[in-house]
Amino acid sequence: MSSIDNLFLQVRSRLQSEAIKLWEEPFYSEEFGSIEGAMEVLAKEYSGFLGIDADRCKCILTELQDNALRKLEARREFTATGVATFKVRRIDNRGGTTTMLDIKCDLNSLGSDLQAAIAAKLELPDPNHVKCIAGGKMVDSNVTLSAQQLKNNQQLIVIIGQGDNRNGALYERINRIKADVEAVVSSQNQLMEMEDQNGSPVFLPPAENRALLTGLGYCEKARAAIQREDFDEALLLLLEADERFAACNSQFLDAVDNYALLNLDIVWCYLCLKNVTQLPDAERRLAICEKSFQRSYGERYERLYSLKGKACPERALIMRLQLLQGVVFFHQNRRDEAFERFEAASALLSELKVNDSQLAMLVEMGFELSESRLALRSCSGAGNVERAVQFIHERRQQLNDARTQSKAERSIQRRLTRSEPGRDCDWVNPRSICTLTEMGFERRLAALALQKTKNDVPKAVELLQTQSAELRAALPPRDCSVDADQLAHLLQLGFDEPAVRAALESTSNNVDRAIEYLLRAFQSEEELNRTVERISQMVAGTGGQVDDDGPSTSNSNPAPPSPIIKSVLRQARTEIEALKAYERFNSDLSQNDQDYLDLPLIQEEQLLNEYRNLLEQ
Repeated sequence: MSSIDNLFLQVRSRLQSEAIKLWEEPFYSEEFGSIEGAMEVLAKEYSGFLGIDADRCKCILTELQDNALRKLEARREFTATGVATFKVRRIDNRGGTTTMLDIKCDLNSLGSDLQAAIAAKLELPDPNHVKCIAGGKMVDSNVTLSAQQLKNNQQLIVIIGQGDNRNGALYERINRIKADVEAVVSSQNQLMEMEDQNGSPVFLPPAENRALLTGLGYCEKARAAIQREDFDEALLLLLEADERFAACNSQFLDAVDNYALLNLDIVWCYLCLKNVTQLPDAERRLAICEKSFQRSYGERYERLYSLKGKACPERALIMRLQLLQGVVFFHQNRRDEAFERFEAASALLSELKVNDSQLAMLVEMGFELSESRLALRSCSGAGNVERAVQFIHERRQQLNDARTQSKAERSIQRRLTRSEPGRDCDWVNPRSICTLTEMGFERRLAALALQKTKNDVPKAVELLQTQSAELRAALPPRDCSVDADQLAHLLQLGFDEPAVRAALESTSNNVDRAIEYLLRAFQSEEELNRTVERISQMVAGTGGQVDDDGPSTSNSNPAPPSPIIKSVLRQARTEIEALKAYERFNSDLSQNDQDYLDLPLIQEEQLLNEYRNLLEQ
């Protein structure tokens, strides 16, 4: 933020506090326009208060008056014609606002019409590359502006998905990332799973699990973009993630800090893109973040400090929150509150700094930069390096133990997903099944009792104790004879007989799900490619034509029915694409599970110094 922006902020705030309206008399009249004498008197008064030249103060007042008159004219036009005026700021990843323009559009128009109007004004060939953000949300191209709560005279920010760089155009990158995340989340091999901070799995109903995994996938890619300082890309991905999080149970979001971090990262991107037009949204998001932190960590973070000590790495998040709150207060001209936040952020920043030589020593030992920095921040005091090494080893062992202990729960989750894919209302929590089986109940009965009681363990126990006979009678037949024809067809395609029998038995001879079961056992793209190649060669060798009516052959050894061949090829190719997507997805991600806590804090320190200097002016 520049010193002139600081002056604008103070002049505007003083005008508001004194209820001065520059678009009314004695400063302006419809007949004569701006009244110079009154403006000069006001400029002289304010220049003394601000300690600046009167001419400079008058220029600021004149610009504020012009802005107010433009808004007034837009309001009159909207009342007369229904056409809204939007103040559009095109922002650049490095330079902040590069273009400001007024765009007129009927509120009954679609978001695509607004995109087209902006593209035409900026002389862009493809309106789809125009990404509009209003009130902290992406403008949907297929929904009317009024339905999206857009208002006349509203300020929008626009990111243009064009430009040559090493990763290609932004528009294509975002679409590729979204497609990759969707493919990874949809994979039958469960390539992405959720864990808590201790490495234990998190289980949710299918639809909610998918929405949250997708949102978290976008957040991971956004965090990688932030580390590259590609803040425009990061902001678009974070807003996409925000939409996915909206589909999740609010009680679950309240219980974890992922949503808090999402809001914190969005405001960080606003600031790094030098955009203060979204100030109301920034204030709202920081309030959500602070409330979530207090719920998770305690009112004054006492719960966090008692569990992890005063030197916990989560302090970096608290530092960034206080810094951003100070920035918001500054732009609201609440300078005393801004000063308090900046002082608190400065104190935490001093505590979080690590010794560069000690950091280099840990990296030379073979530890990752991220885990080394986190370990040093968690082990302040004498003997930092030795304690940091111990901290890293203990953290790795903790994750390994948690993942080992949760193998049974993960296995049950995969079995349930494989045998009973379906609706959220039928979902059974694997952790609850383990709890009941440890109490001595049969797994299948426990799963059915939990399904009937909506995962209420005490009620499920009561049901198992009082109505076990009824539950057992409701179970599907345990033994299902394998369909001989299906068995023969799948064996002919090269699958192992024990695996085929198990697949058909567990899926009650549902061949599509059995194929899914078989392909899920393949852990590499090479195995899937060999399967596709083998089946394709077999079909070609028989001279068969794969169609919906079955293959026509010139050979006495007919190929399996074409629906089975098609299903294997389709599912195998889908999984191959999912594995490729997973490889691309992981290409720039840190493998450290706590990378979200690893903030170098270099930019934070620069911004803190910048705003503290502005406060002193």
